[in-house]
Amino acid sequence: MPALTLGEIAQRHGLKLVGDADVVIDGVCTLLPGRAGGIAFLSDAKLRARLAESAASAVIVSERDAAGLRSAGLIAADPYLAYARIARLFDPDRAFAPGRDVSARIAADARIGEGCWIGPQAVIESGVELGPGVFVGPGVVIGRDARVGEHSRLLANVYVGPRVRLGARCQVQPGAVIGARGFGNARGPDGWEEVPQLGSVRVGDDVEIGANTCIDRGTIEDTVIEDGVRLDNLIQIGHNCRIGAHTAIAACTGIAGSTRIGRRCMIGGAAGIAGHIEIADDVVLLGRAMVTGSITRKGVYGSGLPLDEVREWRKTVARVRRLGRLDERVRALERARGMAAVSDTKANEDGA
Repeated sequence: MPALTLGEIAQRHGLKLVGDADVVIDGVCTLLPGRAGGIAFLSDAKLRARLAESAASAVIVSERDAAGLRSAGLIAADPYLAYARIARLFDPDRAFAPGRDVSARIAADARIGEGCWIGPQAVIESGVELGPGVFVGPGVVIGRDARVGEHSRLLANVYVGPRVRLGARCQVQPGAVIGARGFGNARGPDGWEEVPQLGSVRVGDDVEIGANTCIDRGTIEDTVIEDGVRLDNLIQIGHNCRIGAHTAIAACTGIAGSTRIGRRCMIGGAAGIAGHIEIADDVVLLGRAMVTGSITRKGVYGSGLPLDEVREWRKTVARVRRLGRLDERVRALERARGMAAVSDTKANEDGA
């Protein structure tokens, strides 16, 4: 693992240095307790009073917290973002030696860029093109005529389907499936018949796809994941969906086919999103949100019942179930009032 001076880190990331530039940093650490040689960050205001207790050799802070430093530090507009960028310098999993395992199966016409690694039992089919510096983990299968952009990482047992386009610097976590058959079926007289899924999947640059996440290929046109999207584990994205740039989606979310989600959206875990709808840019969906229609304006949206003590939860559910009957009673009262008003008006007219 590399060791860098704090001055070198500050210069590399354009950050303001406080204290000794020659402090040696060999990795990252938590703020508390911290450790010698580590660099931590402070972004939680609740920990501000304990900054002086940290044993870290350096701490990344905002300008307003710089006065509380008792050791060397770096000042950043967004300490957490700065930490994320610095932590990459010390990530041991990113380094690999180019080459290919003897058990890998690579088609004769596949084009493998310079500096790639192809791991044990990987399968690279005909017409595949890998850009420079691509990491292909053990058991990965890349289907015919697929393209993988430079410096992308495909970890163990990833499946990339035929004709898929995966951009540069993407990370695909173990077990992810990109380009499986979309859920297209037509009901015939004797049951379901398969609708061929003739499109594929296009993934932009700097996308992360979590473990066991599945992205179906399109029916005719491609399913599209734009630049900078972050997909957590165990997400299902149906055929012909389009996910806008820099949107982040948490685990266990299901998105039905032909739905378009805008840019910079944040979707909480276990959300369910119906098909053939549109969600505007900059929408936030809370966890377990159930979206059955289009959302046309940015904002924060939620649905579902929050956690409660079981007796209170059951009472709430019972009240919700009675809403239909209550609505009918209200309608009946309104109709009765309307009829009475009409009768009173007619009686007044007859009396006149």
